[in-house]
Amino acid sequence: MNDAASIRVLIVDDQQLLRAGFRVILESEPGIEVVGEAADGVAALGAVRATRPDVVLMDIRMPELDGLSATEQLTALPDPPRVVILTTFDQNEYVARALRAGAYGFLLKDAPATRLVAAVRAAAQGDALIEPSITRRLVERFVATQDVEVEGTPARVRSLTDRELDVLRLVARGLSNAEIAAEIVVAESTVKTHVARILAKLGVRDRVQAVVAAYECGFVTRSPG
Repeated sequence: MNDAASIRVLIVDDQQLLRAGFRVILESEPGIEVVGEAADGVAALGAVRATRPDVVLMDIRMPELDGLSATEQLTALPDPPRVVILTTFDQNEYVARALRAGAYGFLLKDAPATRLVAAVRAAAQGDALIEPSITRRLVERFVATQDVEVEGTPARVRSLTDRELDVLRLVARGLSNAEIAAEIVVAESTVKTHVARILAKLGVRDRVQAVVAAYECGFVTRSPG
């Protein structure tokens, strides 16, 4: 766990039992090191300065300083850690602010251990991951509340190749690069290339914005109601 290549993780949640559970899961994985815990946003800021984690698992509702405010402060740092937001369905109203703050993923607190590990590894690689079961709700809320419109998006979507469209659909389902590679049976490096080309063609900064653009132009359809 002291290997220089280990992913350094800080766990931020006001529930000690949840922090302990996350720690047990992550520390059982090779290449992941839990470097600290914090029970609120203020403590998280201090812990980040002290431990310099690669990834921060960040709860939203906490005393002193909530997770979204803490995320906004962390992502404004010169060399910020990647933040994965811990969320529940009733916290969808926070997604627009979290996306604006630069969160790298959204994970349900009761997600399987494999998803927790996948989210941490994806974030460490700069690969944003949104839990598949909440991807549509999250993005639709963002679209509805932020009036997002990427100029020329329909034409840009049409500029994507068939394979790039396939990859965009899988990104919209919340799959990481590794999961997409397994789904379409190609190397992960190939998926990374496809994603980079998709972002360039759509003129967006990251894969979350790409999904928002896909919803906005109707390429990915919104659920009824």
